[in-house]
Amino acid sequence: MFKKSRKKIVAAIMSILILLWAGTLGVIYASSYFEMKKQNEQMLRSYAQMYTLPQSFEQMMPPDRPRPDGNPGFKPGFDPESPKFQLSTFYSVAVSYKGEILEIKNDSPTVYASDDLAQMAKDIIKDGKSTGTKDNLTFLKTDKNGYVLVAFMDNTVVNENARSLFRYTLIFGGVALVLFFFLSVFLARKIVAPLEESYQKQRQFISDAGHELKTPVSVVNANAELLSRELGDNQWLQNIQYENERMGLLVGQLLDLARTENVTPQMGYIDFSRLVAGEMLPFESVAFEKGLVLNSNITNGIAVEGNSTQLKQLVSILLDNAIRHSKPDGEVRLTLTKDHGIAEISVINKGDEIPAEHRERIFERFYRMDTARNGEDQHYGLGLAIAKAIVDAHHGHIGVHCYDGLVEFRVCLPTAREK
Repeated sequence: MFKKSRKKIVAAIMSILILLWAGTLGVIYASSYFEMKKQNEQMLRSYAQMYTLPQSFEQMMPPDRPRPDGNPGFKPGFDPESPKFQLSTFYSVAVSYKGEILEIKNDSPTVYASDDLAQMAKDIIKDGKSTGTKDNLTFLKTDKNGYVLVAFMDNTVVNENARSLFRYTLIFGGVALVLFFFLSVFLARKIVAPLEESYQKQRQFISDAGHELKTPVSVVNANAELLSRELGDNQWLQNIQYENERMGLLVGQLLDLARTENVTPQMGYIDFSRLVAGEMLPFESVAFEKGLVLNSNITNGIAVEGNSTQLKQLVSILLDNAIRHSKPDGEVRLTLTKDHGIAEISVINKGDEIPAEHRERIFERFYRMDTARNGEDQHYGLGLAIAKAIVDAHHGHIGVHCYDGLVEFRVCLPTAREK
């Protein structure tokens, strides 16, 4: 139980840290990306605005020639005298409306061949995009009143720096998360330690109280028997015997719970199908007396690694619970099946639906949904707690499900390896 709590605390802490880390990185890199993209477009617009063809090409352009792309009316959005603009590397390809290359500006030293730039420019014009990126180049296409200009800005260095920064951020962030993981494990242990200590003390108290009460209950019972032989029928003595019997049952259940939780049971290979069938037989008469029918569907040959005494007690608790809470003239159905290495025992009865808020708590010790009942039926809310302790000791799972007016208790246990 506490191991699961520690895992949940660690998972919660790590989830919060990872979300914060990922969210912070996402915001930083997203804002940086959009800011860089905006600045690149502004510089490309300024470059395109200042670009002019050599005089020989300008004279070839008829002044009244139609412009297919219209005039977008670019305005310089970046200071051409700024160091960032001056240190940036630009390429440009001027293309006539007929698709002829008029000029390629690709000053040395360069990373891209002029033919590659020309082909990229033709592809961009064909795609119809005005802005975008290709490889490490940011491009801008604009109509220059007689020809189309495709301007490129080289972001190779910036992109490499961004990738390096991102890579080192991931590395150091991962190292930090590993350190925080060990820190969260330490904190989880510190947080759970007082609760675990309190729980252990409670278990020890139940065990000690059960053993301490066992002797006086036995003494009272023996003396009451002797008095009944001398006095005969006596109302007050009968009250003492009745309450002492109830106390004896409670002490017995306390000892069963303490034994189940504190003692590691001896495990062995058990024919679970045979055990369940044998344990069900005595309950057929009990069900019949209450006007119920006990039916079963038990798959043969299912074996588990477990303690026979505890598993018998588990089956008895489930059947007793189903019979006691069944509606009159109903049916209690027990099934045992095997699926993917799991033995599943199911006990179903027709009864009142268990509210969702109670379905987990009914496995707690002394928990009763009907607070008005205080043990008059000789049950003190320990049966299902004992059942859960037995299931946990066998590394299984127990749960309750309500549907169509039926209540089902389902237990899953790992099966044993075949001999």
